[in-house]
Amino acid sequence: MTTENARTGDRRSDDARTDGGVAGAGKTENPDGADDDPVEAYADLGATTSQAMEIAETSMDRVRDLVPDETLADRTRQKAVHATGDPEFQHLLRFDGRDERGDDEDAPIRAGARAVLAERPIVTDITMVESGITGRGHDCAVRKAIGEGAELAERTGMTRTAASVLELDRRDVYEGAIAVVGNAPTAALALADCVEEGTRPAVVIATPVGFVKAAESRERVRAVANEYGVPAVTNVGRRGGSGLAAGLTNELVHVASDVRNSEVSLETADEQ
Repeated sequence: MTTENARTGDRRSDDARTDGGVAGAGKTENPDGADDDPVEAYADLGATTSQAMEIAETSMDRVRDLVPDETLADRTRQKAVHATGDPEFQHLLRFDGRDERGDDEDAPIRAGARAVLAERPIVTDITMVESGITGRGHDCAVRKAIGEGAELAERTGMTRTAASVLELDRRDVYEGAIAVVGNAPTAALALADCVEEGTRPAVVIATPVGFVKAAESRERVRAVANEYGVPAVTNVGRRGGSGLAAGLTNELVHVASDVRNSEVSLETADEQ
């Protein structure tokens, strides 16, 4: 497949959603402590009026009525439902690999939140996913792979996204990074190959979408995640996409923000 198309303080705010466009990327300068401003808290979702904020809050309240709210994995399921508008999507997520605490389904979320707190880079497959990553609540560099590896793609005939992943891996960009694939199955397949060859991202978020190799690519990511202990969040089926990948990544930022604010402990994964 050659498709190349293309919260953090408050958990309710800066989702990357498919029904309202993805959130803007890039850091938001906030020298005056604007994080305390309820309007600013919703800037990444695009909610900058009282009515818009009410809609955002009501939306997440309704999601919590449909999805359990007990674990870090549950929070991620809520984000998936919010991003897709489909309550059934909570049943399609898979949590694989392990972290220092074990191989339970919260492991990828803990690992991802630790990576955010450690300011590890967030590396996406394409521009649309990059654009959906919140610019608030973290100091991680955010970059996309697409655009790299053009010579490799031309020489071998592989997709540009696969070549870009291999090129960045050659430079050790994925080592310890938050690796995000939201569009291209061949990028997920290439990333899985890199893991098999010894690369160890901090966490992998892989939700490539489509009818050709999408489900297979995510299955491959799950296989290497479990074999080599790399924490990963994926989904089953043909669905997925950039907005979902960005939303799941943003939830890692939200969890990290809650850890920073002593609202969540990664040692117990309990909300305080």
